[in-house]
Amino acid sequence: MTPCWEVFVRITDVTTIKLKYDMPVAMADAVHYMPDRPTLLVQVHTDEGIVGLGEAAVYGGYLESIEAVVLGELRQTILNEDPFRVERLWSMMASRVHQRGRGGMLMMGISGIDIALWDIIGHATRTPLYRLLGGYRDTLDAYASAGFYAADKDARALAEEVGTYASQGFKVVKIKVGRNPELMTNMLHDMVRPEYAAVCLEEDIERVRLAREAIGGKVGLAVDANNAWTPSVALKFMREVESFDIRWLEEPVPTYDIEGSALVAHQLDTPVAGYETETGLPGFRELITRRAVDIVQPDVIWTGGITESRKVAAFAQAYGMPVIPHVFSSAVSSIANMHFIASLPNAGLLEFDQNPNPLRTELFEEHIAPSSDGTVGLPVRPGLGVTLNQATVDRYRIDRHTP
Repeated sequence: MTPCWEVFVRITDVTTIKLKYDMPVAMADAVHYMPDRPTLLVQVHTDEGIVGLGEAAVYGGYLESIEAVVLGELRQTILNEDPFRVERLWSMMASRVHQRGRGGMLMMGISGIDIALWDIIGHATRTPLYRLLGGYRDTLDAYASAGFYAADKDARALAEEVGTYASQGFKVVKIKVGRNPELMTNMLHDMVRPEYAAVCLEEDIERVRLAREAIGGKVGLAVDANNAWTPSVALKFMREVESFDIRWLEEPVPTYDIEGSALVAHQLDTPVAGYETETGLPGFRELITRRAVDIVQPDVIWTGGITESRKVAAFAQAYGMPVIPHVFSSAVSSIANMHFIASLPNAGLLEFDQNPNPLRTELFEEHIAPSSDGTVGLPVRPGLGVTLNQATVDRYRIDRHTP
């Protein structure tokens, strides 16, 4: 029987672009040493000439690893398919490799393709993506994500740094904590360059004190431990800094320690946020239902794309929880998460990385940045609403291989 509708668009190819910016001074969070900023862009091509753009997260790994997942595992699954059937394609990509796991790198790879599919749909329907997804708001409040560890950057240098963000109009500033080698269970010991810019717990407390002093009492201050602590260390630390009015404590314990995160969340007045390092709805279901978090933090380039992240956000809304997505990569990550956030009734705050990265600031022909009041507007053009700056791509591209 012939269906009463006809498919006008088919997927003809999936390609990737590998980019890397080498930082002049390496930075670090509680456990990760970051001398560069890698980015894997994903493009989904159609027979109508529409090319969707996405990004697959490469946090904590190699560009080639995620690229192999995208081109070696997922590309064949979606070739010749209808990009409008995004839910069906997501399920196909996740199901056909289920024997090798349904999280981690698979979700990163799916994310890049999923975002590109939504970009195609936006272009084909001539609709900005956030409006296609529901269009709850047109502007977002940006918060300054900064305060990383670096060589020769002491607590006073940190305070001087974050003070500039308050003067720029940001209403919330977030800094890193947790790079404490004296803690026996900190995964820092097994990571690259564990000695780099390390501090003791007492020094971290001083960093928080000086940061609060620098930004004043009217600007929110959040802290991010990047999975470094045990529940007892997290509670000890927060008792020392709670007088500095901490907006939220992010990822205090390892992601798998749901009981530990719940213990911290139940004992603190300060909200616990997380976990960006969770991938997919099943993991977030456990964090939410067990009240192991107060603020939910998916990332559309990491959590399975816009399709899966919307389900996480809806589940969080059912439990009365706000969503403040993790956003920390290129401009594609920023713009995709912006559209996602703008479509949600339980979101509105955008993480805006303040570290130098031309892959964030120069990747598009359009300029996407907060205004003087700390807000960011959504693009009005179809899809993601942006155009790659080819000169930036050429400057930071690692190779020119296209399958």
